[in-house]
Amino acid sequence: MHRAKPGLYKLGNPTPDSPVFVTANYRLSFDELRTALPGIDGFILVLDTRGINVWCAAGKGTFGTEELASRITSSCLGDAVKHRRLILPQLGAPGVSAHEVRKRTGFLVEYGPVRAGDLPEYLKTRKATPDMRRVRFDLADRLILIPVDLVQVLLPTLGIAVAFLLIGGPLASIGAASAILAGVVLFPVLLPWLPTPNFSTKGFILGALVALPFVRAILMGAPASVWIHHGKILALWSRTGWAAVYLLAMSPVTAFVSLNFTGSTPFTSRTGVRSEIFTYVPLMAWILGAAAVLGVILSILG
Repeated sequence: MHRAKPGLYKLGNPTPDSPVFVTANYRLSFDELRTALPGIDGFILVLDTRGINVWCAAGKGTFGTEELASRITSSCLGDAVKHRRLILPQLGAPGVSAHEVRKRTGFLVEYGPVRAGDLPEYLKTRKATPDMRRVRFDLADRLILIPVDLVQVLLPTLGIAVAFLLIGGPLASIGAASAILAGVVLFPVLLPWLPTPNFSTKGFILGALVALPFVRAILMGAPASVWIHHGKILALWSRTGWAAVYLLAMSPVTAFVSLNFTGSTPFTSRTGVRSEIFTYVPLMAWILGAAAVLGVILSILG
């Protein structure tokens, strides 16, 4: 859905002397590059990164030497241009061995600026200023990614919300949807201000905060008919138990969704993400499992 077809594209009315820009087939990256070059004639060589952005694809090897060399050959780029120079995004450098590409294809790899928006200025001198080399990930950059992720989770979230509506009622349905959407929408917005260095623990904190209104609603007696018909003492324990279920269930869900955002940031590493996955995903599963068990026990007692 979010992939451009790999291959060679024309930008404007290029000639054999026009520049060649290389990018990933992640649709957002491809569209951003085209939008940043108004009035410029050239070629865009799109690599098959399996719909992953340049930075993450470079770390995973899909935006790499092998794919670049193969795509140069399969697209007949050598026949389309007279020169032998490619302009790659700076964030693609970890995945590409420039000397190997030149050895195999004859094309020289040139690293342009971090941001596609700086390319018009870069083309004037073919030199990047220190500011062009600086990696930033501001609020605007994070907000752009939210609609893309929303489209991906919209149908699953709707299905989960309907399932929980049938199983646990309106409050459970809203809680399930809120836990997922918090990781998709709130996490990118609040990322710099959430404490702890890990995405997973940031997600746990955010999930707990999102769960607090539901905990308060349960402890204050909404919906009252579910918890008061066994008497006041049992109602107090029952409400406390259900409040714990919401807190235990929502936190790991938000943390898991938030962990997926590592693939959209320019400052995570492949080893760091793997470490988080192996450390925190089992913990998320155990906590979510504990919430499910507690919920079943409370349902039986109720």
